[in-house]
Amino acid sequence: MRLATFNLLHGRSLSDGTVHADRVRDAVADLDADILGLQEVDRAQPRSGLLDLTAIAAEALGAPTHRFAAAVVGTPGETWHPWRSADDNAHPLYGIALVSRYPVIRWQITALPAAPIRSPVYTGDGLRMLKDEPRVLLAAVLDTPGGPLTVATTHLSFVPGWNLRQLRHAVRALRALPGPRILLGDLNMPAGPVRAVTGWRSLAKAPTFPSPSPRAQLDHILTDPRFDVGRVVQVATPHPAVSDHRPLIVQLDADRRPPGRPPGPTAHRSS
Repeated sequence: MRLATFNLLHGRSLSDGTVHADRVRDAVADLDADILGLQEVDRAQPRSGLLDLTAIAAEALGAPTHRFAAAVVGTPGETWHPWRSADDNAHPLYGIALVSRYPVIRWQITALPAAPIRSPVYTGDGLRMLKDEPRVLLAAVLDTPGGPLTVATTHLSFVPGWNLRQLRHAVRALRALPGPRILLGDLNMPAGPVRAVTGWRSLAKAPTFPSPSPRAQLDHILTDPRFDVGRVVQVATPHPAVSDHRPLIVQLDADRRPPGRPPGPTAHRSS
């Protein structure tokens, strides 16, 4: 099983600042992921050519199952309001997505409230005080060859401390779904706080940001240690032509124990 998480930066290339469907398609196809969590995903946004980036990603992977979860209506950094209902779906949307080559038994979306304060964020225009966006957790119970597997993706706040609060909320929500459980996403924090808050195990340790010369790991693939998901046999952080993040890829072996059986002493050794 091949897992990946990728903050798309709405498909924008750092080389020329534009969004092209073919670049996004090629970047995702090269991941060859069975399960892919996406963050900073646009749908029907003028800045990204009105593209449906989730559908493009699913097509690139030949994945029959995908779902987009909107966090806001409008454009982050400009004019937006929180997504409220299906009535908002006729407008430009921004959020996260999950793409799977496996069938979905059940979907679950959990709202993660935005930080109540503005915070300084470095953008292409310099340092700006930005209002935080609401966040969401998108989870699916998948029907995999090894049995049911809960996989979720999220994109947490850039506000220090508040992202920890959101992460606690996300983990509590996932405990209501069957194990094994995996969380993919841009958590906007390094591995130390993630481990301290969740107790979950990281399947990969590698810098992912900024993409030209990564120095920090903001993107993570975590698993609930009470369940075995198999042995990590490969970790990769390729450098595609889109985004300011590098995708994080984990290849797991196929020898996963039935759900609920604890891991053996070497089950989580990485190579």
